[in-house]
Order: sequence, then structure tokens, then C-alpha cells
Amino acid sequence: MTLAEPTTTPATGPGESTVRPDWVTDARLASLTRWVAVPASGGDGTLAATAPYDGRPTASVPAGVPEDVAAAVDLARAAQPAWAELSFEDRAAVVLRFHDLLVERQDEVMDLIQWEMGKARFHAWQEVLQVANLARHYARRGASYLADRKVRGAMPGLTSAREVRVPQGVVGIISPWNYPLYLGVGDTIPALLAGNAVLGKADPQTPLTLLWTRALMAEAGLPEHVWQVVAGPGAAIGEAVVDHVDYVAFTGSTATGRTVAERAARRLIGASLELGGKNPLIVRADADLDLAARGTVAAAFANTGQMCIHIERVIVDGSVYEEFRERLLALTSGQKVGQTFDFGCDVGSLASAAQLEKVEAHVADAVAKGATVLAGGRARPDLGPCCYAPTVLEGVTEEMDVCLGETFGPVLALYRAEGDEEALAIANQGSAGLSASVFSRDVGAADALARRIRAGSVNINDGAALAAGSIEAGMGGRGDSGLGRRHGAEGIRKYTESQTIAASRIGPVGPPPGMALERFVAMGNGQLRLLRRLRVR
Repeated sequence: MTLAEPTTTPATGPGESTVRPDWVTDARLASLTRWVAVPASGGDGTLAATAPYDGRPTASVPAGVPEDVAAAVDLARAAQPAWAELSFEDRAAVVLRFHDLLVERQDEVMDLIQWEMGKARFHAWQEVLQVANLARHYARRGASYLADRKVRGAMPGLTSAREVRVPQGVVGIISPWNYPLYLGVGDTIPALLAGNAVLGKADPQTPLTLLWTRALMAEAGLPEHVWQVVAGPGAAIGEAVVDHVDYVAFTGSTATGRTVAERAARRLIGASLELGGKNPLIVRADADLDLAARGTVAAAFANTGQMCIHIERVIVDGSVYEEFRERLLALTSGQKVGQTFDFGCDVGSLASAAQLEKVEAHVADAVAKGATVLAGGRARPDLGPCCYAPTVLEGVTEEMDVCLGETFGPVLALYRAEGDEEALAIANQGSAGLSASVFSRDVGAADALARRIRAGSVNINDGAALAAGSIEAGMGGRGDSGLGRRHGAEGIRKYTESQTIAASRIGPVGPPPGMALERFVAMGNGQLRLLRRLRVR
């Protein structure tokens, strides 16, 4: 497919976005929006996101109300038992077919991701890569993660016991706009493979990406009601999801995550929460400064800084501070910012006017309170309505909003530290604890430092992607950055409950008919003494 330049595809209706990808016809849009759960309310409401490329609406999607969420859960709950009764291999076959279709048609979903939220195309491709890797990994390894586990029974030799994993039932997945494919679908895949039905809430900014993926999964063979998608205003629809599902996976802000956790707790259902971060990167005195500068730029400005694990604070040993700063600024200023549907730009647009306003407010507050702008520090309306120049600040202090408040944009602050201990103290400031990074030629020393950083994952000689891409290892936050993990064994086991099944070859455990209780107790005590001598646990 030949991709249209963003400014050449005409709008098909009054006020519509002028940057619609050339393959997105009205017929194709209709084929996607059919996957929104049919409104039970009979309402005719719609939502339309604003394309960051030109500030105009993308396409209308049916918007639901809380009653529609309840109806969608009912359909999912009815479909779930038949899906769970399939063998894991049969479920995995669907996911592997989806994997192949995703890789084959990746240009389409990259177009949608860019159209809906403005990121550079390379960063859209990273979502495809991550979802493809997760699909293949869980389809191949998920059975071993969910395998029955034999344990010692109450009376070894006469009884047996095993732990099995059973599906939660209907899993609700509330995913954000910044990674609509990876976060919306990367969590859905293990939930489906574990035998659950899924209710996915499409973010109002990026519904088309999730609906495209739902259509592709149907083509791969997923039954119609096993994965339901609802769309509508964030708070009302999100609350309804938590109120009706059996488990909820939420990715978003810490403030909203607290509300989700409280609501889930009232129903005594499980929840996993990946929340905000204020992620530090430490440059030790012995670091390769070229690598450190390159890694910092990649981690700070990927996805235009709209990434929960992106670097916002860079803490540099004083002995190399000036030299590192020079290299960092050269790379920062050398990036190409803009909006194209090809790989011509390094940094894309912010997703919305609201994000742009927040970034501008953080930088303005910092400058007003004495911070210095070393690079960027301004919007770029000449490149797009929501474009902002990659920004480096110096002299940030604790009274500034940008210091410990998550900016979620292409802004980083430089800090000077004299030695590892001061660097560690700065890195551990605040209550967030999602991701971190250490650059050092001495990997052993960096590892020792990493273990003392309060973060769910730490990258050594990489800014952010290394740990996130290690999909056999869990990923999640500490402190205000969340609960639970995605990826690895926990990333699929959390969508199940542990059930113990115990069996006896001799009937009920206890004294047989006619035996005095005192004799039975004496026999039990004898067994305890024997096990102690044998050092049996």
C-alpha cells in the first residue's frame, strides 16, 4: 500500500480530518465500528476523537452508557464457558493466526495509531513489534505458565493435592490512548489465552486502533462475543466496567488508579494497575557518554514523551556533567520533529491540545521559578497544532511542578550529583517507582546501584526499552506507580484464580470407625516426630 502524505487525503465530510489515511474509506470505517458492543440503551450517541495532525475529528464511533457495559458483560459471560472449554492449543492457534495477520497488515494499524494520536511512525511500529512478540510468547509458553502443580497431600502416599489455574471469568481491560495497540491488546491476549472473555474499554482518543485489532482477531477465528469492546466517556464507562467484570487491568494515571482500586475493593475483585512514573536515569562517572546521551534521547523523547516508562529526570555525575550535557543537547536538537505517515520524523506530535497545554504549563512554571531552557521549550505550531520541541531543562528545583510531577511530554530535566549516593538519593525522590536506568561501563556496579533504586524495572546501559522488551520478566510499578505485573508468568496467571484439588485413596481424613480419638491423636503425634527426624517439611 502506498501511504498518503498527511496533507493530501481529502476529507469526506464537513469538518472531518484532512489527514485520513488513503485506505480508510467510509466502508472500512463501518466495518470497524460494527465491533463496538451494540448499545442496549437504544441511544444514538457517538464520540469522535480529534486528530492531532489538524485538530479535526477522525471518525464517529458509537458511544455507550453504563447500561451498555452491563449488556456487553452479559454477552461475554455467556460466551466465556465455551471458550474456556477449548484446549489451550486451540486458543493459542487463534492467537498465532492473529500474530501472522498483524505482521502482514501492520501498515494499516500504524496508520491508525498515527492518525489518532500523532506519534512518529517508528514508535507506532514498536507497538506492532511488542504485541507480536507477546502474542507469540504467550501462545507458545502460556500452557507451561498455567500448568497444574502437584504438591504434597495431607497424608503423603494416601492423599494427593494439586494446584490448578481457573479463569477469572470476564476480564475488564481499561487502556489509555498513548499505546492503544500495545496496552489495549497486549493485556487482552494473555487474558484470552487463560480462558477468559474480555471487555475492553476503548479510549475516546484512540478507539479505531482497538476496533481494527478486534476485527483482525475475529478474522483469526475468535468467537464474536468473547472479546467485547465498549466506547464512551472515560469516567462513566470505566466505572461501569469495574462494577461488572470479575477482574480489572487498568493502565493510566495514579489518581484514576486509586479510584479503580477502591471500586474494585468494594466488590472484592482483583485488579492490576500500571500507573504514572517520574523515571530517573543515572549517568555514572565511568559511563560511555555517547551511549548514555543516545539512550537518554531515545528514552526521553520516544512517543513524544507520552510513555509511562519514559525518562524525565537525568542525574549526571559532576565529573562528566558538562561533557554529557554537550552531547545530549546536540542529539536533542538534531531530531526531526513533525507529522508524516512515513519514517521521516524522529519525534511526532503530542496527542491532543490538552497534552500540549500541560507540557507548556510545566515548562512555563519551571522557567518562572528559575529553571533554564537548554533546548526546545516551545510549541511548534509551524509543524502541527500539537507539536512541541524536545526540551531539556537545567536548574529544576523541588518547588517546580516539573520536578516530581509527571509531565508526560518531550521534556527532561538535568541534575548534577557528586557520586552514586547523591545520585541514588535524587533518583528515589518522590513516591513514584516505575522504571529507571543506569549507564556505566561497570555493569556489576550498575547492578548493585539498580537494586537500591525504588523502581519496578531498571535498565542498565539502555534508557527504557530493554526491560519492557524482556517479555519473560514481569513489568510494573512500586509505590504510587501501581500494583501487579504484566509480561512473564504473572502477566497471564493474574487472569486466573488458583484452585486446590485434593484427593484421598482412603476416604475422609480422620479416625476410622471404632478407633478412640486418643489413639488417633497418638498416631498423629508419632507421625509428627517421625517427620521431624526425617527433616521433612
